[in-house]
Order: sequence, then C-alpha cells, then structure tokens
Amino acid sequence: MPESRTIQCDIKRFMSHFTDVSQIGSTADGGVNRPFGSEADLQLRAWLIQRIGDAGLQVKVDAIGNIWGVMAGSDPLPAIILGSHHDSVPFGGRFDGPVGVLAALEVVQTLQEAGYRNRRPLGIVSFTAEEPNPFDISTMGSRTVAGRLTAQQLLAARDGNDRSLELAIAQAGGDLRKLSGIRKTDQDLFAFLELHIEQGRRLESAGVAVGVVTGICGIYRELVSVTGEANHAGTTRLTDRRDALLAGSELTLGVERLLLDRLSWRSRAANNREENAPAAISRDSPEEELIATVGRFTIAPNAPNIIPGQCDFTVEIRGASSSAIHSFAAEFGTLAKRIGAARGVQISRRVILDQAPEAMDGTVTDTLRAAAAAMHIPCCDLFSMAGHDATHIASFTKAGMLFVPSIGGKSHCKEEETRMDDIASALAILLETTLRLDGLDIDA
Repeated sequence: MPESRTIQCDIKRFMSHFTDVSQIGSTADGGVNRPFGSEADLQLRAWLIQRIGDAGLQVKVDAIGNIWGVMAGSDPLPAIILGSHHDSVPFGGRFDGPVGVLAALEVVQTLQEAGYRNRRPLGIVSFTAEEPNPFDISTMGSRTVAGRLTAQQLLAARDGNDRSLELAIAQAGGDLRKLSGIRKTDQDLFAFLELHIEQGRRLESAGVAVGVVTGICGIYRELVSVTGEANHAGTTRLTDRRDALLAGSELTLGVERLLLDRLSWRSRAANNREENAPAAISRDSPEEELIATVGRFTIAPNAPNIIPGQCDFTVEIRGASSSAIHSFAAEFGTLAKRIGAARGVQISRRVILDQAPEAMDGTVTDTLRAAAAAMHIPCCDLFSMAGHDATHIASFTKAGMLFVPSIGGKSHCKEEETRMDDIASALAILLETTLRLDGLDIDA
C-alpha cells in the first residue's frame, strides 16, 4: 500500500495528547487514579469527546458509555475500529489503556487529515470500565457490545455504597434502559485492532519493540465468603474458636500450594517424561502459565479484641484453556470443603466472571506481521496472560492486538513506563495494517 510509505503518524501530537491525558486523575507520585465512575473518568470522557470531534470524526456515546468516533467510508461495508480503554486501576500507571485509545485517535486522525479515501468506515473506541471496579463487572463496555452481559445483570449491579450502576452509567453519558440496539456483529465491525502495553518483561528481555498477540487467556473470578463466629479474643479458648480469618488465610495459602503442586508435577513430567503427563503440556505451552491469585480481602468486625467472624475475598484464575481453569477451580472447591469442615466455618463461593480464552484472528495477525516486516520493525508472537477488550470483540469478528514493551515488566503501578520510540513503531504498524485491511476484499 503506497499510502503507508507517504502518510506517517505524528508522534509529537501523540505525546502531547498523552501528556494531557496523564494529568487527568494524576497522583502526586506520578501515577494515575482513574477508576470507572470517578470524577477523573468523567473528565477524561469529556476530553476524548472534544478531541475526537476536533479530529473531524462523528462522535457517539452508546448506552453503556462507550465512546465512538467514526470516519465514514466510500462503500457500505463493516467498519475497521481501533481502540482500548481509558479507565485505570486504583492508583495505577499512565500507559495501561490510554496508549491504545490515543494510538487509535492518532491513526484515524492522520488518515483523515491526509485525505485518505477509505472504503470501509474507520473509527476509534474507548470502552467503558475495562478494569475491575466497585460494581464487579470488568470489561463492561466490550462485553456488552459482544452480547455477553444482559440488561438485567447491569441494572441489578450496585457498588459497596449501594450506588447503582445505572446512575454511574448515566453520569458517563449512557443509558442502561436503551441497551436493545447496542450489540455489534460482524456486519457492523470488519476488524478490531488494539494496542496495549505488554505488562510483562518478555519483549524487553528479547529486545523486540513490538509483539503480535496470538491469543488472550481465560479469566475466572469468584467471591469467597467465610462465615465463622465473632467472639471475645481473650476469653474464647482456641478449641472453641471458629475463626473466619484463619480459615480464609489457610485457603489463601492453599491456592499457592495447589499452584506449586502443579508446577512441581509439570517440571517432573518435562524432565522425566512421565507416562501420565498430558502431551499438550510443554515448557513452551501457555498452558504452563496457569496462575491464580487471591485479591481483595476483607474481615469483620476487624477489631483487635474480637475473633473475626467474617472473611471475604476474591480468587482469580487465568489460563490458556477453560478446561485447565475449571479443573483448578474444582481443586480449590475441594480444598474449601475440607478447610470448612476442619475449622467449623461455612464457606460459600459465587462466580462473578468466567471468561473463556480467545484466539486472535489469523487474517489480522498475519497482516500485523506483514505490516511490521514492510516497515522493517522486528516483532515476535506473544500469548497474553492479561485480559483485554479484544477478548470479547474477538468472539464475533476479526480482532488483533499489538503489545509494546513495559520497562521492567511494571504495570498497574506508578512505575509503569514504555518508551515513545516503541510506541512510534507500533503506530507505524497500526497505520499500515489499517490500510491493508481496508483494501481486503473479504466479506465480514
């Protein structure tokens, strides 16, 4: 495509936009605190809407609060959309999410200003609430667009302060009462491209500027509630206690033990070629990266002289296959029953997310690789152990992702950093890929 040789993104403009965005919700230590529903989230929404309009794109905020900007095409074809999310984890970093949104804006604005005559509509999106949030519905915008969340689920959601999600979405410019037309199909979107920081050290260790994502892990989350008995910390004998915190702590350490047992077994299987080792598991397989984490953890009454009577926490499991994830969840369930019986506590579990792994589309990944080669930019393939909006868009149309290196593997923290030279390389690949996809004669 000759346009890719003559049209170039403006990295200085990208950097200016990035600096502006980094100030919205900034913290004194250099990080960002911009969770969904916060004042900073609303401020950045207004900033994006203004900039998208200034770029000459048609702006729309849909019923779930996703922000879209579209440049009309010459033919009645499904669109090519680029984007990511603009919200952050609490006290996170500057790059996670906004890099993909601002890259999308830069690519489409560059083509608009160059007078490029696109066949397909080209556009950008910033998805609502990609990160975990007080409403316990992450990747909210992309899941709704993909038809993976219902109006009933969304209307029922409330945060810990009994604030309704309906109110939070209304403040973001959406309307949960008007979800009927929000779902997209491959008749609406031909392809979706997302640029994101890697959030790991593989690219940096390899000395490669860009990674082409081949697939995204599945993510399973559940809320675990341990109910014991609150009692006097001084007068209650050890044999009479039903301590919810101790049971929860044992469960937490049990998650680590289950992981270590699997790691040890796989190592023995690989080294000794045990006959009962599944052939699908190898040192190079993403299956080996199955991981689990105990996250948000609360106890009650949370007083120094009272035995904890209640302990609540989250368990998250990630892996390359649903079978591996569910197998681990079953092992955890068996552990929970054993610990509950031994300690005389009640343990309940509620699944809040069960997101299957998704492969990225072969046509898109091949085009990303070809674009990188045409621009003489070294790249490599990566499997993502972080979840992204592209997971859900891939469930109904072609989707692909690019990763840029995270310095030191840092993410979800104030130290998050990525070199602008690497982002410039990714912008060049995204622009070339967009041009090539726009020229493909493939029905959506």
